[in-house]
Amino acid sequence: MPEQRLQLISHDLCPYVQRAMITLTEKGVGHECIYIDLANKPDWFRALSPLGRVPVLRVGDAVLFESAVICEYLEETTPGRMHPEEPVARAVHRAWIEHASATLAAIAGLYGAPDAEAHGARRRTLRERLAWLDRQLGNGPYFAGERFHLVDAAWAPVFRYFDTFEAVGEPALLDGLERVTAYRKALAARPSVRTAVPEGYPERLRTFLARRESPLGALARAAA
Repeated sequence: MPEQRLQLISHDLCPYVQRAMITLTEKGVGHECIYIDLANKPDWFRALSPLGRVPVLRVGDAVLFESAVICEYLEETTPGRMHPEEPVARAVHRAWIEHASATLAAIAGLYGAPDAEAHGARRRTLRERLAWLDRQLGNGPYFAGERFHLVDAAWAPVFRYFDTFEAVGEPALLDGLERVTAYRKALAARPSVRTAVPEGYPERLRTFLARRESPLGALARAAA
């Protein structure tokens, strides 16, 4: 375990922060978590992050940014392997972590779609990405069987969005994707996943969605 003091700089709705939080929890790594408002970034954060995004992990005097880098650092420096040992399997997991990132981008496209036509097109894109995952998954409960890996930490925040989407009336995206549906349920039950967001997260996400000038935003406003 690293000797340096770890400080995770976060935003309460960021799915990439959740990846880092899940990894820290799974590995039992002590850390301090500081939440900031990305719409009103403090000067000290602007001085730390060249990309202006979270998560940022301070390791002593060093500054790490980007969730994939942070999770790989934790994997390399702390006990409890969360990547497969075999090189090809490890590379496959890293590739599917990238697919999870692309799926998060598709989710952002969905809630930001300006009209019904764009909304439908972006639903189809998102559904296609999830169908790829459904074909990749085995018998579960996790991505590669019984063991929880870094790739699972990457996918868990994807499905958390769907809880709120469905609650405000967005039609389910996982109908017919039986393996993904089971995977979503298994991830939601994982203690590290449940505790990766602050109290009040669903309400904050609803408020965020309601501010979007989009079909999904309209649903969120109507459900308020």
